[in-house]
Amino acid sequence: MSRQADVSLLAAATEAANHLYGVRDTYFPSNPEDKLSKLRDESNSALKLLDSIPPEKRKSPLQRATYEYLRGKILDVFPDYKKEAEEHLSKAVKLNPSLADAWLCLGNCIWKKGDLPSAKNCFNLALSKGPNKEILCQLSMLERKMAQGADNQAEIVEESIKHAKEAIALDVKDGNSWYNLGNACLTSFFVTGAWDLSKLHQSLKAYQNAEKDERMESNPDLFFNCATVNKYLENYERALSGFQAAALKDPGLNASGEVEKIVSLLDKLDNFLKVHAKGKRLSSFASSLASANLSSSHKKANVDLLFEGLNKALALVGKVLFFIKHDNVSPLYYLVCDSNQTCFILSVYGIRNDMIKEGDQLMLLDPYYRLVDFKWSGKTYQFKLIRVDFLQQLLVNGKPLPPKPGSRNVLPCTAQALTICIKCLYLAELWASPDSPGLCGVHEAERVQG
Repeated sequence: MSRQADVSLLAAATEAANHLYGVRDTYFPSNPEDKLSKLRDESNSALKLLDSIPPEKRKSPLQRATYEYLRGKILDVFPDYKKEAEEHLSKAVKLNPSLADAWLCLGNCIWKKGDLPSAKNCFNLALSKGPNKEILCQLSMLERKMAQGADNQAEIVEESIKHAKEAIALDVKDGNSWYNLGNACLTSFFVTGAWDLSKLHQSLKAYQNAEKDERMESNPDLFFNCATVNKYLENYERALSGFQAAALKDPGLNASGEVEKIVSLLDKLDNFLKVHAKGKRLSSFASSLASANLSSSHKKANVDLLFEGLNKALALVGKVLFFIKHDNVSPLYYLVCDSNQTCFILSVYGIRNDMIKEGDQLMLLDPYYRLVDFKWSGKTYQFKLIRVDFLQQLLVNGKPLPPKPGSRNVLPCTAQALTICIKCLYLAELWASPDSPGLCGVHEAERVQG
């Protein structure tokens, strides 16, 4: 066989391996078993093509290294750890320590085994061969995994953000790098207490930049995660559209369930406003607010006088009519009225549901106001919404809520829910479960790149 034919076989085997990973990252049938079956068929075909290279053409260290690398990469396409894949990839880096892609694949393989320090060492060795956006993205993902349960969790996630930005600096148009940054910022939002909305806005901006890359059209997780951020920002229409798009791209994500949850919540809020925003009880509650005292630094305002967004130096006094129960952990929703008998929805993040009770008088300082007004599936949703994220924004019966030690005077995220959230983010990053649920519907199913 001619040298040109040998090169063609190697190029074909390389292309087959890359195609295999393309199937992994873009094929999402309704039945996950169908995907595994297709991966098995494609990997067997790729291995046959690789083995068709004559043995005498795989004898030199460089030839052998490339062969071992491709074989290990093909075997490692599945979500579970394979010892055989690690053995082949280990041989590849021993034969050719300069093969950065082999170090990357070896790190991914060892990550599945659970040896995170060794996986990080592989990624760092790969980066020592030269800057590489894919390796930086994988290192960023791994650091989010390593942050789980660590005492310096927030610091490690900041390192993850740093490496995500370094990947973008290498190719500002690469959608996957922007997607990775969005995930890092979203993780940072949770590990720092789920209070800093700027992190959500940073995450949303990164996802929007990722969407500009046509290649990301096939990534359902991008649409799911972007919808998740919009849900937390209470951009309900965008969240619904995003979850619907994710459901069409990958039925296994359970994004349809997220759509149902949001619609159920909106229907419940709409029903409470229609049924309870009237009557003698409302009139009695509203009249009791006239004597409320304000601090000298704030001017009293009713809901109808608020502007969209943050209303600095204004204070709104309201009475809690009802606590509105719903399926999600956070936020808590209340039906509240002001002194003009105007009812609105109040969303409060991170507090226990026994901290605010029906009949309580609330003083909302510097209220963050939005008018929700959109149509979904033929139904119009329209209501006034005030969101509370900070302890200093809220007085209950004239008293501030007790701050959590070290909480920076913000409403603390429920500890148990936060643990569940971060755990699910990291499990999903290893593609451990395509339909793994997370805190309040959060799901980060980043696929380990080959």
